[in-house]
Amino acid sequence: MCFACISLLACSKDDDTNPIQNNGTTNNNPSTSKMKITVGTAVFTATLYDNPSATAFKALFPLTINMTELNNNEKYFDLPNPLPTNASVGGDIKVGDLTLYGNNTLVLFYKSFNTSYSYTKLGYIDNPTGLATALGNGNVVVKFENN
Repeated sequence: MCFACISLLACSKDDDTNPIQNNGTTNNNPSTSKMKITVGTAVFTATLYDNPSATAFKALFPLTINMTELNNNEKYFDLPNPLPTNASVGGDIKVGDLTLYGNNTLVLFYKSFNTSYSYTKLGYIDNPTGLATALGNGNVVVKFENN
């Protein structure tokens, strides 16, 4: 009987591991899904990753929110409802990265840096030149919509 339990656990572990590996691989693959991010008069084109989190985020479009300044490197907004997550350690954050912290905090980075925090990747701004200037020093209204 003990052998059967161990055998079932081993099968269960394999079944759980494969979807995680697939999600991890899919998480970093850009899709052909584009979106537009507007900050004041500045308009940026962004690419969404091909993952359930990005799909759920896109379902909220058009979305106009007041993003809050944090740490002189990011703007964030707490979404009213949780999105699916597949967080991984941030590592090298790049200017223009769009992520989810936890299951409902949308984060748009406007400076590059290294972090040990975990994020779910949603997408990235294709050409982030001028993003930091557009976002400014304080809170800012940002519009996300289909391109």
